[in-house]
Amino acid sequence: MAASPVVAVAAAAVPVPVPPVATAEPPRMDLPDPHALARRLRWLPWAAGAALLALLPLLPAFQITLLNHIGVYALAALGLVLLTGVAGMTSFGQAAFVGLGAYTGAWLSLGAPGGPAWLAPLAGSPWLALLVALGLTLVVALLLGALTLKLSGHFLPLGTLCWGLALFAAFGTSEALGAHSGLSGLPALQLGPWTLDSPAATGRLILVVLALALWAVHQLLDSRSGRALRALNGGQSMAASMGVPVLATKMRAFVLAALLAAIAGWLYAFEQRFVSPAPFSLGAGIDLLFMVLIGGVGHLWGALAGAVLVTLARDLLQDWLPALLGSTGNYEAIVFGTLVVLLMHKAPQGLWGWLAHRWPVLGGAGRVPADRAAEAAGRTPAALPRRALPARGEQVLDVRGITRRFGGLVANKDISFTLQAGEILAVIGPNGAGKSTLFNQLSGVDTPTAGEVRFLGRSTRGWGPARVAAAGLARTFQHVKLLPTMSVLDNVALGAHLRGRAGLLRHALRLDRAEEARLLAEARRQLQRVGLGDLADRPAGSLALGQQRLLEIARALCADPAVLLLDEPAAGLRLKEKQALAALLRQLRDEGLAVLLVEHDMDFLMTLADRVVVIVFGEKLTEGRPAEVQRHPGVLEAYLGADV
Repeated sequence: MAASPVVAVAAAAVPVPVPPVATAEPPRMDLPDPHALARRLRWLPWAAGAALLALLPLLPAFQITLLNHIGVYALAALGLVLLTGVAGMTSFGQAAFVGLGAYTGAWLSLGAPGGPAWLAPLAGSPWLALLVALGLTLVVALLLGALTLKLSGHFLPLGTLCWGLALFAAFGTSEALGAHSGLSGLPALQLGPWTLDSPAATGRLILVVLALALWAVHQLLDSRSGRALRALNGGQSMAASMGVPVLATKMRAFVLAALLAAIAGWLYAFEQRFVSPAPFSLGAGIDLLFMVLIGGVGHLWGALAGAVLVTLARDLLQDWLPALLGSTGNYEAIVFGTLVVLLMHKAPQGLWGWLAHRWPVLGGAGRVPADRAAEAAGRTPAALPRRALPARGEQVLDVRGITRRFGGLVANKDISFTLQAGEILAVIGPNGAGKSTLFNQLSGVDTPTAGEVRFLGRSTRGWGPARVAAAGLARTFQHVKLLPTMSVLDNVALGAHLRGRAGLLRHALRLDRAEEARLLAEARRQLQRVGLGDLADRPAGSLALGQQRLLEIARALCADPAVLLLDEPAAGLRLKEKQALAALLRQLRDEGLAVLLVEHDMDFLMTLADRVVVIVFGEKLTEGRPAEVQRHPGVLEAYLGADV
């Protein structure tokens, strides 16, 4: 019979010394600055927009109208990029919010016919109507979001489809809104001394608003809130464990998308000077999704690219198809649908995704992080404040009789142990022993059926993972959870989410740069500690499995925890990497951090842990010093599968 890992380790009486963490300096090479191209190109789109703004009056009227429609569609599609591409929530109801902004602006500007008398002070002014439209959209979005955002899977898009149809029906059946005839005769917008009574004048306003929206959303995504939004798409459990309030963040994305749609609708109403229900139907909502899909669902500029492609393609098909196939059939939808399917085969990430794959600078890979921008400006980001750790030896975690049942299956049964500050405690056991279930209960992801977890003297019953993280507990996962398309640096900075205070408005207006620089500098420092400092700007998905586990540890350390839960941190690491990790964990222990880890590598574990808890079939078998546990007959039996 082959010797078990426990028996093999028991034979080693003297612990193997672990070398200190060594960071070998790579050979110097004259490589180009990865951010230089980004700095040179970042103003190019804005310069092109400024040129178009100046040349707009020189274009033919038809082309101006077409550009105006593209601008309105791009603004509404931008909200869908934020909601669907970034936050991962599919919505068929975006066109309904466009209609809400359009109808509110039109109805109030016409004097609110048939409305209550108390609205009279707000009636007659398109600009006051815009404020009312935004306020009404905010309320409606909060109500609809509360009803639908807790849904998951296919229920969420079906929910948005239902209320999208309901709002469209309300537009078409309300006599006050003109029913299916709509509202006409809207006044021209007045902006100071200028009257926007021509397509070119209104087009300039649309271009300016679109440019401001693109700039603000770009700043938002390049921030702490932006990382939280991106984490919603495939990383919700991880984000919650880093302190991100998942439901509240979903609601923010939903409301922002709705507000952008409402502004687009208001602009559309005063560009057309007429509104009717047809442009806000379910079909219009699907068209907006097509724009985002074709342009690049995960890319900011994909909204504009998609609006341009879909609008021009539809216009060209309407001109060409009757000449080629005759005017007796509606071939536009057939050909357009076929083209979309072909595009999805050739470029599943959309046009902008296809371009960004070939020129990464277009996808944001070449952006200059805030901490590097601060250093380039001669400012060193200040260090973030640190948590006051409990005194060494003070009890930080008290697990009392934890039991977790899943129907008839008992995953954990009456497990108790304590963890002190400045201690490394290992939990071991065969596969399926219930170790990860235990971790989920300690971190607030799961709730015990019976028993209690006390953290720093307080019971955590009823706490969610975000509250547990805020109290000072950070964790890694058995199966690595990261955002593969985001940079290594941004993935790690997500761990510092609770150490920032700036809100959405400050992020969107770029008033958070000092705080953002501090958060990124902290993330970079933790990456250096785990040996990944040179990989900060690479996509996280390009790392090897062992490096991804080190990334998770750096992310957890970025939260400045008092207790660190590590679920199989050495899995996938090479010998030198394990030795460096062991040295890091000893350093953290010496600093007063409490470390609780699950690990199957006994050579790594038994020379590192101060105490070991053994779980077998969901129950605690024994607890003690590593040498004591290695000699325990029950432990040997559990690993060898026979009496010893």
